[in-house]
Amino acid sequence: MTGLLVGLLLGCGLFCVWWSTWPRVPRQDRPQRLLRRLGDDLAQAGHHNITPKVLLAACGIGALMTFLLLFALTTVLTVSLCFAVMAAWLPVTVVRMRARARRALLRDLWPDVVDNITSAVRAGMALPEALSQLSHRGPEELRPAFADFANDYRTSGRFADSLDRLKERLADPVGDRIVESLRIAREVGGSDLGTLLRTLSTFLREDARTRAELEARQSWTVNAARLAVAAPWIVLALLCTRPESIAAYDSRAGAMILAFGGAMSLLAYRLMMRLGRLPEEARVLR
Repeated sequence: MTGLLVGLLLGCGLFCVWWSTWPRVPRQDRPQRLLRRLGDDLAQAGHHNITPKVLLAACGIGALMTFLLLFALTTVLTVSLCFAVMAAWLPVTVVRMRARARRALLRDLWPDVVDNITSAVRAGMALPEALSQLSHRGPEELRPAFADFANDYRTSGRFADSLDRLKERLADPVGDRIVESLRIAREVGGSDLGTLLRTLSTFLREDARTRAELEARQSWTVNAARLAVAAPWIVLALLCTRPESIAAYDSRAGAMILAFGGAMSLLAYRLMMRLGRLPEEARVLR
């Protein structure tokens, strides 16, 4: 008995030591972190006119409509709740998929942007002019953001404030690095800007090529895992067309099966995403 007590105390102590190594986020900041992340996803997906609160409202409306529709068709509460939860998460999933696809597209375009800025600086243009000319000479996907930068700079004449608004529109970690490099070059000065931009362009091309190769090799694993997670719920959706089959879930045992299946699907999906996908670069210079 004494040995068991000592073992429990030792385990609790080791757990407390491990827990103390992780930084604690204040509870009141977590909703703000969620809204900020959703705002970045919306900006990266190109939905600049949609706010995070509007997206969350769309999730709630979609969940409510799905629940009412399925409950009217099947009269099974548990199944309706399951698909309502999926419908609530669907808008966020679509936005993040579009943001991920646009980040992959921009990853191939940023070296061209840096090369264009380098050529403009070598031709004698000032940094604001070098950025403004990207609105009609840069990659098509990034022209609207740099056109807004040109309008902001012409209106205010404040280069730093215009750069801050450009970062908010782009919401991209690579764009943050480029913007901060140009800000330092403007404030500090020096003759090494061309060398810095050429080095950054080379690094971005190598990074994009490496990530493209790794993602091509891992994409089939990720897609297969997604199909494996979605397959049981597709079968459940097909069962909804037969009321006599779906009635088995209108019980306590059926609710427990659906809850356990949902928890296992969520756990398997999160584990698959953690193991099978390359980590996304965080915005440390926002």
